[in-house]
Amino acid sequence: MDVRGHNRIAWDRNVEAGNRWTQPVTQQVIDQARAGEFQVLLTPSRPVPRDWFPPLHGLKTLCLASAGGQQGPVLAAAGAEVTVLDNSPRQLAQDQLVADDNCLTLRLVEGDMADLSRFADGSFELVFHPCSNSFAENVIPIWRECHRVLNTGGVLLAGFTNPMRYIFDDERAENGNLEVRYALPYSDLCDLDQSLLKSIIDNQQPLQFGHTLEDQIGGQLQAGFLLTGFYEDRYDAMEFDPLSRYLATFMATRSLKA
Repeated sequence: MDVRGHNRIAWDRNVEAGNRWTQPVTQQVIDQARAGEFQVLLTPSRPVPRDWFPPLHGLKTLCLASAGGQQGPVLAAAGAEVTVLDNSPRQLAQDQLVADDNCLTLRLVEGDMADLSRFADGSFELVFHPCSNSFAENVIPIWRECHRVLNTGGVLLAGFTNPMRYIFDDERAENGNLEVRYALPYSDLCDLDQSLLKSIIDNQQPLQFGHTLEDQIGGQLQAGFLLTGFYEDRYDAMEFDPLSRYLATFMATRSLKA
């Protein structure tokens, strides 16, 4: 099926539902970023270390699959020259809303995170790619494209889901009990029984894919990146996420195009 088309509609719907990752930041957050005090997330809870960023003033930055009125506007307020590419028009509209309210300049582009062909080689100095590649069927093209559009010395900051999340049937966990049910790599399309898949499609929920660490980290190395930073994260409200009680369920990497 058309995964990208389905997920575009699903994330547009998430905006209407007030999903956490679709809620624009406040003017106070923007004002603080303008004053040099900012925090952004690659993963659910832990802010990206400040020393992971190059100097932001005038930095040509691609926020990849990163719309929603959050990271892009904050980085723009902190001085970066920001382009946001996202699959969801409604998510991009959230960025535009923050930009309009705060006199920020953002370039907003609707597109596929795995196809950056509209951008020339070496167009950017920073790619900021928060947890979103679990909505793409294949991450290898994403890393290749990130490497191509970065200039030499450019930085890729990426967040992604620990694939361990996808081996458990945590959607139907009772009393915090988790059942190992699926193998990796995981695909909603291939691994869910037909009734569950039909429910996701009928309810316009995003389709997800659990990529191996070989593809998530090894894929970056294969594309030509040098890994220079790494941390793990989990949901801060662990009572709503049984798996986070036992292990870090998200990861972030800092990689360099040498």
